[in-house]
Amino acid sequence: MKIAGAPISWGVCEVPGWGYQLTPERVLAEMRDVGMSATELGPEGFLPSDPASLTALLNSYGLRCVGQFAPVVLHDLGHDPLPDIAASLDAIVACEADVLVLAAATGSDGYDARPTLDDGQWQTLLANLDRLAAAAADRGVLAVLHPHVGTMVETRDEVGRVLDGSEIRLCLDTGHLLIGGTDPLRLAREVPHRIAHAHLKDVDAKLAARVQAGELTYTEAVRGGMYTPLGVGDVDIAGIVTALRSNGFDGWFVMEQDTILDDDPTDEGPLHDVRASVTFMQNVCRSVAV
Repeated sequence: MKIAGAPISWGVCEVPGWGYQLTPERVLAEMRDVGMSATELGPEGFLPSDPASLTALLNSYGLRCVGQFAPVVLHDLGHDPLPDIAASLDAIVACEADVLVLAAATGSDGYDARPTLDDGQWQTLLANLDRLAAAAADRGVLAVLHPHVGTMVETRDEVGRVLDGSEIRLCLDTGHLLIGGTDPLRLAREVPHRIAHAHLKDVDAKLAARVQAGELTYTEAVRGGMYTPLGVGDVDIAGIVTALRSNGFDGWFVMEQDTILDDDPTDEGPLHDVRASVTFMQNVCRSVAV
């Protein structure tokens, strides 16, 4: 199985004020040292934008790139999102990576609030999804949509609307789907042909329920430990991996545990939980038939 990591597991995030941001050198070195061989690129600006510098840096840590997460405004009729993905596509192609992971951004920073779209805005969003997927395909890149808390595609009904109204395939993020009200295992079983990329998160369901009820913001819940190491929370990660693999899934499984750091850790910091997730996935790999 193709298993990778992501900088968000080290607290590296595109949201302003998210928390203390570790250096690329520390994150990449710890990825290498824990046994990872591949990574998503993280937010714009975390790694070099120059393709040659980017590939040289990744190579120096023995890592390859699998793709990049790109939040893009898709619902605004007056905004063309194609230029917004140009730099991401350049980086993905330069790294000989596979996937552009789109999220339907609100246009505001953060993931704690979002507007409601009317039917016209939904039509624009769905049309733009197919436009961006076609533009990525022209560069040899697979674009997928990432249902994500605090974006325009979060809830079970919104995921269904994308499946019914566009051709784009999905990034199955086990955590964001659960928090948004979708059973990720059920989705993996129902539409395996639409899932081409996976983000594996485990979740404390009690904290997720408080986000759904409006008792906590998304950021507060992340800070409170809503995302746990794989195998510790309430998501059936092994069942989801098994369901996808049994239906021919050959994409990437990206291990993610969204984290907020208050300051520069003096101990192992995020590496402790990442190591636990790696060990869990090693056991899953041994138990799941390929």
